[in-house]
Amino acid sequence: MAKLVFIGLGTMGAPMTTRLVAAGHELNVSDASPEVARTVAETSGASVADPHEAVGEADAVFLMLPNSDIVAAVLGFRDDPQSLASKIRRGTVVVDMGSSRPDATRVHADDLAHGGVAFVDAPVSGGPRRAETGELSIMVGINDDEVWNAIAPILGALGTNVSRTGLVGSAHALKALNNLLSVIGIVGALEVLTVGTKFGLDPAVMLEVINHSTGRNHATEVKLGPHVLDRQWNVGFSLGLTVKDVTTALHLAESQSVATPVSHAAVAVAVAALDSFAGTPADQSQIAQYIEALNGVTLGRPDSEEHS
Repeated sequence: MAKLVFIGLGTMGAPMTTRLVAAGHELNVSDASPEVARTVAETSGASVADPHEAVGEADAVFLMLPNSDIVAAVLGFRDDPQSLASKIRRGTVVVDMGSSRPDATRVHADDLAHGGVAFVDAPVSGGPRRAETGELSIMVGINDDEVWNAIAPILGALGTNVSRTGLVGSAHALKALNNLLSVIGIVGALEVLTVGTKFGLDPAVMLEVINHSTGRNHATEVKLGPHVLDRQWNVGFSLGLTVKDVTTALHLAESQSVATPVSHAAVAVAVAALDSFAGTPADQSQIAQYIEALNGVTLGRPDSEEHS
């Protein structure tokens, strides 16, 4: 089994550590919050460690951080002797499992390669519930077959679908595009339910029929019933991170000179929804609240909490 360091113990990172320990790996964990790190270590069976000390003995270093800027702040670059990057030994694999920008990912990969360290992007899809059960979908951008053979079995403890997407940066690109398609589905479904509700249809009946028809998507099947109609507002992925990911996807489209009018329209709705919360944290499902306010419609079931 491998010696691992895991940095970033949020809603996704915390349950992933439990899966890695259960698979028999020796795991050291770290988080911006020492209290969170201690709690996760107690729950998972991992150990708390200063990553600057632990990476010198690690076979792999996992990063589960919100964005590329935080990855850069935590990892740093090899030319800084105080950076984490400068402490990582030759032969170690660094795995960025967050949703970073593909261009930033390739910069870190090039920097670490000069020290004999492989950098892999392995973002996930599936949310906290699948992180707990080890059923995530994991996209892997990797340059070397030998590194793939070493890291794939470790990732297998975290996901049931581990797919190699191409060279480093490709997985972060695909994750951003996947999340863009997800938002297109959410916004489209919410608009359809809003039109039907204004017409006099019951949104719950609409959702049931759509989910047995050709218009169904992940949003209609998984998200809108419990988190919009039942007013739970807890998909488990923040609206702020959603906007960050879909903006990355639009930048990727622009870099390839691809016209994306539908994507731009959906992202504009997500951005406007985020702005409507004026800095207050919001769940991805709360895009619905913006669309409801825009149209004077409520999509909740009559017996949901906001209607009781």
